[in-house]
Amino acid sequence: MPFTFQSLVISVVLVSSILSCNNAYIAEVDRAGDYDYQPGYPELRVVGAGFVDVDTDSSFIELTAEVVYASLVFKNIDGLFSSEIEMDVQVSDQFQPDRILGTTNSTYIISDSSSYVVNSQDSYQIFKRIPVPPGSYNVRVILRDASNERESFRRLEIEIPNPSESRSYLTNIQVFAKDEAESPIFEPVTTYNLSETSDSVRLVFQVTNNRVNEPQTIDTRLIKFESDTMHARPMSWPDYTPASLPYKGIDYGEYEVINTSKRILTDAGTVTIELFFENLKRGNYRFEVRTQAAGEEVFKARDFSIKSPHYPSLRTPRELAAPLIYIMREDEHAELMAISDPKAQKYAVDRFWLSNIKNTAKALQVIELFYERVEEANKQFSNYKEGWKTDMGMMYVLFGPPWYVQRSLGEEKWAYSHNLYDFETNFIFVAPRIKNKFYPFENYQLVRNQQYFSIQYQQVQKWLSGSILRDNL
Repeated sequence: MPFTFQSLVISVVLVSSILSCNNAYIAEVDRAGDYDYQPGYPELRVVGAGFVDVDTDSSFIELTAEVVYASLVFKNIDGLFSSEIEMDVQVSDQFQPDRILGTTNSTYIISDSSSYVVNSQDSYQIFKRIPVPPGSYNVRVILRDASNERESFRRLEIEIPNPSESRSYLTNIQVFAKDEAESPIFEPVTTYNLSETSDSVRLVFQVTNNRVNEPQTIDTRLIKFESDTMHARPMSWPDYTPASLPYKGIDYGEYEVINTSKRILTDAGTVTIELFFENLKRGNYRFEVRTQAAGEEVFKARDFSIKSPHYPSLRTPRELAAPLIYIMREDEHAELMAISDPKAQKYAVDRFWLSNIKNTAKALQVIELFYERVEEANKQFSNYKEGWKTDMGMMYVLFGPPWYVQRSLGEEKWAYSHNLYDFETNFIFVAPRIKNKFYPFENYQLVRNQQYFSIQYQQVQKWLSGSILRDNL
């Protein structure tokens, strides 16, 4: 058929329709919160969802909050390490913000006889169920460390379907994970990231079908996206090319379908649906739910990522060995990662540090500093891959936090001196322009230069000699 103006118009309309539909879908993708790490402040993570009790039709908001032990101030009183925290929760109408439906204030005392709790990256969990009528809500959560009055804040948007309305709803999707070796109980997941040790993932949502005598079909799909998993390239290598996966980070157009399911609801009312997935491999996933309501498609989705076993912490020999790529020769690191026996790998990691830093006490200080930075990089720069693998993560591990940061549209400059024009102490990161609703992660990439070879080499030598303890950059 010959090309005509009319066919062009039809094509434009179709493309516009598809884009508009995709935008609607993207708006319904939940990625949970991030770590929002601020040194000296409580590390608060919060997730929530609205539910209807299927037996009584009463409705409520279910919240799970976590605070990392090491981010709190503990006092040693007669051999007992204690910390006091306060949590405020405020629920307001999403469309009338001044209309407060409820507030709660709770105080918690965290106590442990072991000093391990002071530096533990494990978290204290708080569960709350708040009765509210159906509606759309803003939920504000403030957690305060009573010892220093420092606060961390989170905000959630939660919708609860109204069983009396004659239309269908899908609630937010909740994610739970279980590591059978640690506990048989599914724990709520409060961030985008799950541990690779999770042997089972449980996904929960509710469907409210208020159209009597009209069967409703629920389609679900779990997909895994293609994404970059490599550590950051050296500072002196060429920049990533726009067509490369490291440049894009994650390709939402390339994915593998892991599972699909269909369920038909024949009766009106609210139904809770649960799906279980076992032994998911490391990577980035999206769980999608679709249904038809009054001739329109209703869509909800939840993104999550499977990362290293104890993420964002490092505990196993393999986890401790991986970031050493930034201060080891590539061939040496390949040999280290090829060791399959955990004890032998741990011995090799220790031997690497001690063979370079001859003083054991100094070596322990350097090791502590190195892995402290790796964990902080995981919390600050985590996206589709581990934070230490990103360009910003690599620079943070090698050089530490910058003195100050200059931000402009799509660009950051990290300054390690007062001279903004000093090539050797200031580094520029640029975010690819593909950053939008479809690519939500900040994938800042270092502007590389061949002249950085000597800078990185000198910094690595500081780590290997132990002089990093007195000289950073």
